[in-house]
Amino acid sequence: MADFREFYPLRRHNTFGFDVRARLAVSVRSEKDLVEALDDPRAQGLPVVVLGGGSNVVLSGDLDALVLLIEIPGYHVTESAGTDGSVHVTAGAGENWHGLVGRTIADGLPGLENLALIPGTVGAAPIQNIGAYGVELCERLASVRAYDRQTRTFVELDAAQCAFGYRDSVFKHAGRDRYIITAVTLCLPRPWQPALGYTELARELEGLDQPDAARIRDAVVAIRSRKLPDPAVIGNAGSFFKNPIVDATQRDALVAANPSLVSYRQSDGRYKLAAGWLIDQCGFKGVSDGPVGVYAKQALVLVHHGGGSARDLLALAHRIADTVQERFGVRIEPEPVII
Repeated sequence: MADFREFYPLRRHNTFGFDVRARLAVSVRSEKDLVEALDDPRAQGLPVVVLGGGSNVVLSGDLDALVLLIEIPGYHVTESAGTDGSVHVTAGAGENWHGLVGRTIADGLPGLENLALIPGTVGAAPIQNIGAYGVELCERLASVRAYDRQTRTFVELDAAQCAFGYRDSVFKHAGRDRYIITAVTLCLPRPWQPALGYTELARELEGLDQPDAARIRDAVVAIRSRKLPDPAVIGNAGSFFKNPIVDATQRDALVAANPSLVSYRQSDGRYKLAAGWLIDQCGFKGVSDGPVGVYAKQALVLVHHGGGSARDLLALAHRIADTVQERFGVRIEPEPVII
């Protein structure tokens, strides 16, 4: 029988540190734990909320729900069955993502180094299709193992079935209430080629002709540490807003009016705009609004100093988004999942 905890405090399970509670919560350390918790009579009729590290969620209030705290461990390496020489690494959904990056590098398996220091668990990574410094998870993902609540079976979903997009996947839409991820299998390339196309990363590695994966990982960690606050010190979920994507015509009009606009051309001819630059231009960088505010070193990051609520944070986020739209005609959207 599942070891449920009633009215369980979730403060340490969300990186904003909001003081919210769950009607029922249970630690899930295996697939057997997961099935038992979902089938337990005490949980019937309650909505189900899945939490990993809580690094990319905003808990808007107490949850009258069954909260599954995913802590499934596991790490296994296999040679790919294909002819490309790649290596498959399968990790449990409860494994720490940054820890996995470090372990693969230590094992001589490069490919995840650009994604270092992204907070959260392995199981949360596909939901958000995490990405940084020129690499997205979808480029390294072979499959996801998940419990299908509709068919009550465990299934394997390949990258196409995950319907990945920019900070998006099927797990945020049709599959949000259907799939619970228990493991992720990554496909690490051989031969490996470093991804150094991101200007800031290339600048950090300037002077190194052939940086290895560990050096790249260290450079990414250095950059992120300078720009982003430690959630253990200041409540935050990293970048709060997605970088908006606009067509070439709109981007050209914005550049004409704002010559210093920061943008990146996409493969389909559209442009990704730097949301942090847009917010900074609107004067929000470093602004405080009671218990919440905008981080002084990075306008993309909203912070919670303590004593506040999700209502305070979301009010500030709406004000920022409205101001950006009024000035630039572009709508920026939250990156975290709001529960």
